Amino acid sequence: MQPMKLYFDVRDIFRAPRLALSGKKIIVFIQANLIGYFAYWIFNYLGAMVHGVSFSDTWSMYGLYPCLLTIESLPLLPCILFWAGIVFWFFAISLGSTAVSRITYRQLKGDEFYSGSDAWNYVKRHWHPIIYSSISLLLILVFLFVVAGILGLIGKIPYVGEFLFVLPYLLYFFGSVFTIYTGIVLLVSLIYTPSIVATYEEDTMGTVWHNFSITWGQPWRMISYHFVLLPILLIGGYLFSHFWMSGYSLINNVFGHDWLMGTKLMNIVGWASQAVHPEALCSLIGNNCSICNVCSTGCLSCGSILSASAMNVTGTEQIAAFILAIFLFLIMVSAVSYTMSIFAVGETLMFIILKNRTDNDNILEKNDEDDVDDEDSDSEITNDEFVQENDEDMDSDDKGNKD
Repeated sequence: MQPMKLYFDVRDIFRAPRLALSGKKIIVFIQANLIGYFAYWIFNYLGAMVHGVSFSDTWSMYGLYPCLLTIESLPLLPCILFWAGIVFWFFAISLGSTAVSRITYRQLKGDEFYSGSDAWNYVKRHWHPIIYSSISLLLILVFLFVVAGILGLIGKIPYVGEFLFVLPYLLYFFGSVFTIYTGIVLLVSLIYTPSIVATYEEDTMGTVWHNFSITWGQPWRMISYHFVLLPILLIGGYLFSHFWMSGYSLINNVFGHDWLMGTKLMNIVGWASQAVHPEALCSLIGNNCSICNVCSTGCLSCGSILSASAMNVTGTEQIAAFILAIFLFLIMVSAVSYTMSIFAVGETLMFIILKNRTDNDNILEKNDEDDVDDEDSDSEITNDEFVQENDEDMDSDDKGNKD
């Protein structure tokens, strides 16, 4: 098992779209996205019910893509439920990203047979640092702000407070700089923690240390590499989605011919596409983000591929349309998952490069727990093999004695 040869520079980042184009990596992200999405969907609909909005009204407003932040004067509990769904979805994606990073890491080491189930089993054993490292950094920030608040209250003491603020001012200054630096490390940890856990098999403290290390040691290389990765990610995601949409259009053009299914297909696909296409979400993004307006316009144009609407749908057609909507939703999730796969693979390559540049450490050459398990399984022999070897030794000894 020979590891893949890397340049350990920016040229390796261009491997990301090709390495990400793997069925098991996309399936891993589909699983993570579906788990996170359903939790987000349930939390949002529960928040709408707490706010007094019925399920039918919420469905008519949002459909498959609820967003409670669009409701004016949203109470505290629905707002908490919304952000709980966001956090759950984010951590589901982080766990999936760790699994994909582990598959990529084993692939770079030369193990092409490392499966998605193997990666999920690895995540089950190492999920703690994926979640607790960012929480630890967040608690550090909270502690620093609490200390700053206490010192600010001490500064209000008459006559003495002024001096208690001025005399240790340099300490406050460097503490403030460290707080800003910790905030930057927190953002870095949200990106690199899956790659660190997948490659270094670190615990929470080790993961936090690696995040501080790469943030301090390679900041400009880290930023410049992302300027390379993000355009590659956008181009790769666009091309993948374009092929998916081309296949979708070809099916509609062939089966929708008047000599074939005709109106029946237009009714089925029209109902399914209206249920799945995130028109309300794209409109919301376009109205609130001028930068994303072009992307949302292109997203809305995807829904106009079928010009016919689903009118006079029969009972069997509606059942078929419901099943088709599930398939279309999975196809859309797969396109998003491939884009996430590019990002996860790119971050894994980037972390391997940064550690090689910082510590002159080639991670691909070190043994990990899977290598140790393989060596142990190769060295083990069964009881039958042990008995057979002993019998052969005894037979050879008997023959020697007879001679």
